[in-house]
Amino acid sequence: MLNKNRPQNAKGFAAGPPQGETHPLGGQRPAQRWSPGFTPQVGRRLGATLPRDTRDTLFLLAVIGWVVAMQVGHIPWWCTALTAGVLTWRTTLALRGLTLPGWPWRLGLLAITLGATWFTHGTLLGRDAGVTLIVVLLALKTLELRARRDAFVVFFLAFFTLLTHFFYSQSLLTAAGILLALLGLLTALVNAHMPVGRPPLAQAARIAVGMAALGAPIMLVLFLLFPRMAPLWGLPSDALTGRTGLSNSMQVGQIARLVLDDGIAMRIRFEGAAPPQRELYFRGPVLSDFNGIEWRPLRSAFPASMALSAELAVGGTPVRYEVTLEPHNRPWLLLLEAGSSRPELPGQDAFMTPELQWLTQRPMTELVRYRAQSHTQFRHGPLQPAVALQDLLALPPGYNPRTLEFARELRRQTGPGPQAAAAVVQAALERLRTGGYSYTLEPGVYGQHTADEFWFDRREGFCEHIASSFVILMRAADIPARIVTGYQGGELNPVDGYWTVRQRDAHAWAEVWLPGQGWVRVDPTSAVAPGRTGSLERLSAPQGVIAGAIGALNPTLSAQMRAVWEAVNNRWNQWVLNYTQGKQLDLLKNLGFKSPSWTDLATVLIGVVVLVSLAGAGWTLWERQQHDPWLRLLQRSRQRLQRLGLDGGEHLPPRELALRVKRHFGDTPFTHSVTLWLLRLEALRYSRQSPDSLATLQREFQQLAWPKGGSR
Repeated sequence: MLNKNRPQNAKGFAAGPPQGETHPLGGQRPAQRWSPGFTPQVGRRLGATLPRDTRDTLFLLAVIGWVVAMQVGHIPWWCTALTAGVLTWRTTLALRGLTLPGWPWRLGLLAITLGATWFTHGTLLGRDAGVTLIVVLLALKTLELRARRDAFVVFFLAFFTLLTHFFYSQSLLTAAGILLALLGLLTALVNAHMPVGRPPLAQAARIAVGMAALGAPIMLVLFLLFPRMAPLWGLPSDALTGRTGLSNSMQVGQIARLVLDDGIAMRIRFEGAAPPQRELYFRGPVLSDFNGIEWRPLRSAFPASMALSAELAVGGTPVRYEVTLEPHNRPWLLLLEAGSSRPELPGQDAFMTPELQWLTQRPMTELVRYRAQSHTQFRHGPLQPAVALQDLLALPPGYNPRTLEFARELRRQTGPGPQAAAAVVQAALERLRTGGYSYTLEPGVYGQHTADEFWFDRREGFCEHIASSFVILMRAADIPARIVTGYQGGELNPVDGYWTVRQRDAHAWAEVWLPGQGWVRVDPTSAVAPGRTGSLERLSAPQGVIAGAIGALNPTLSAQMRAVWEAVNNRWNQWVLNYTQGKQLDLLKNLGFKSPSWTDLATVLIGVVVLVSLAGAGWTLWERQQHDPWLRLLQRSRQRLQRLGLDGGEHLPPRELALRVKRHFGDTPFTHSVTLWLLRLEALRYSRQSPDSLATLQREFQQLAWPKGGSR
C-alpha cells in the first residue's frame, strides 16, 4: 500500500536535486551524477538507467526540440541558433545534474531576444515577430524548470507554439508533424501526473494515445458542424521576388537568377478530355504600364466612357473544369483562357475586367474550390482602332534606342497596308527562332536598356525578358501590345486524374492588337524554346537530396511516389481544408433540411451535444451496473457497520469482518444474524456448494434487524 502521509517533494523536472533527494514527481534519485563522457555501451542503456527526473526532462526537451524544428523555415536564423543553444545547454545541465542558471542569465537572454526581434522585424507585434518571441520564450522557460508548476507552463507554451505552425501552412505534412508533437506533449503531461515510482514512458504514451482517440470523435463533430468563420491563421506573404510565381508587377532585368518554385499553385480536374498542354494558358494580371524597368497594370488617363471593353466572343465547345486554388493573398481567380461565364465560387462574387482577368471582392487567403467554363477558341477587344489603344503604345523616353530603330526598320521592310502589323509580328518571331536566342534561368542583371541588351547583346533570358522585349518592339512599331501573366501548362497526376499547376509554371506572354482581329495572343517564348510551352521540356525545380537519390536510382519510382503523395495531399485539401460553409449546408441538405441556414446548423450541433451527453450518462449508468454486484453488497455492509461505530476496513474479507462484529457487539441476536449473513456471503463467492443466491442475500440484508443507535 502507498503511504498517503509520505511527504512528496513539490519540485518537478529539476536539473539535478542533491544526491538522495526525493524525485520531484515521486521516487528516490540514486546517489550518482551523470557526465556526458559516458561510453557507447552506457549510452545504449541510458534510457533505462538515468534517474527519472533526468529522463523526463530529456524527453520533454526532445519534444520541444521537435516543436521548434518545425518552425525553422519561418523564424530568423539567430532565433534558430539561440533556441538550439538554449536547449543544448539545458540538456547538458540535466545530464550532469548541475544547478539551473539564475535570473540574470535569463534576463540577459530575454533582452537579447527582444533586441534581435526588433532589429529583424522592426516591431514586437504581428505574426512573424510574435512567432519568433514565443519560440525563444519556450526555450528560455526550460531554464527555470524547477517546480511542477513550471513544467505545466512549458506544456501550455508548447501547445500554443504548435498552433502557430498553422500561420504558415495547413498542409497534410504540417498536420502530421503537429500530431506527432501533440502526442509527445500529451505523453509528457500524463507522465508529470504520475508522481510515484518510475512509470515507463511507454505507459504514459499509451494513455496519451487513448486520450487522443477518445477526443477524436468530439473533434470530428465540431469540425463538421461548428460554424466556419473567416481564416483564423496568418496570411502568406507575397515573397515571390526572385522566384517563379505571380505578382501584380514585373521588374525586368533586376533578377540575376530565377529560382524555380515547385510549390503547387492550383489543381484542375477537367470534365472529359483536357485540352492539349500547349493550350493551357491560365490568365492572371495584365501589365500594360511601363516605366523603363517595371511593368504594372494600366492606369489610363482616358475617361471611363472611352476605356476599352472586353468584347469577348467565344466559339467551339466549352471546356468545363474544377479548380482548387491555393491561397495567394490576391483577389485573382485563375481561369483557362478565356473564361466565358462567372465561375461558381461559394460565398463570393466574381467579376471579369475588360482585360479578361477574373477578380473577387477579397483576397484568396484560404484554399478555395470553384467550377468554371472556358473556351479555347475566342477573340476579344475592339476590331477597329480606338482612342484608348494609345495607352498600349506608350514607351518611356530615353530607353532602348536600338530597339526603336529596329522597329522602324521592320516597318520599312513590311511596308504599309492592313496586313503590315501582322507581318511585323511574324518577322519578330522569325528573328527569335533563327537569331540564336536562348532560354535561360540565369541571364544576369540587365542594365537600363533591357530590350536592347536582349535583342542585340545577350540574346538570352527567361519568359519575362522575352515577353517584355517583344512588347517594347511591338509598341515601337506602332502596334498596341501588352504583357499577360499567368500559368502555362501543368502535369497530369495519373493517380487521381488532377492536373497540377506549380509556381514554376508561371509564365508571361504578349498580346498584340491587330485590325479586324482584336487582341491576339503571341507567346514569343515558344519561338525561342518551344519545349517551354509544350510537353517535352517542361521546367523542373531541383530535387532534394533524398528525392534526387531516388530519382537517380529509379526515375519511375520517384515519379510514382511523388504522384501518390500529391494525390493524398490533394485529398486532404479537398476533404479538410476545403470544407467550407457551403459544404456544411450541403451536409444539412443530406440530413433532410430543405433550405438549411445557420439556425439549422446550430440546432443540429446542439442536438448532437445533447445526444452525446445523454449517451455518456447512459453509459456511465450501465458501467456502474456492470461492476461486481457482490463487491457492492459487501461495501454496503461495511458502510452500515461503520455508521454503527465499527471500523470495517477497506480490504477485510467477510470472515474477518464477522470476527470484528463479534468482538465489538458481543453475543447478541443481532451479532449472530449479521455474522451468519457475512459467512454466507463469503461462501457464495468462494464455495461451489453454496445454496444461496445473490438476490437472496440482498433481500436478507434489507431484513436484518439493524440497531438504531451506535455500539453498546
